Amino acid sequence: MASKRNGTLYIGVTNDLVRRVWEHKQKLVDGFTKKYRVDKLVWYQIAEEPIAAITREKQLKNWHRQWKIDLIEKENPDWRDLYEDIIK
Repeated sequence: MASKRNGTLYIGVTNDLVRRVWEHKQKLVDGFTKKYRVDKLVWYQIAEEPIAAITREKQLKNWHRQWKIDLIEKENPDWRDLYEDIIK
């Protein structure tokens, strides 16, 4: 998730992406994403097993910022908010 193009980035894991993004958009959870207004879903990856999702989350959190930006821009060059796509 991002605050805006090239803005603050947030990486997390959830078992319900639609619900979790909605919570971020509604500013329901105090913390990092609320403080920095991170509410745009700009990239996501689905994992079959929870352990795979957690492993990937840890991997991505250790990446350099530019690697994360490159990953986003490879699939979403305009940094479009993908939330509308996942609620259909």
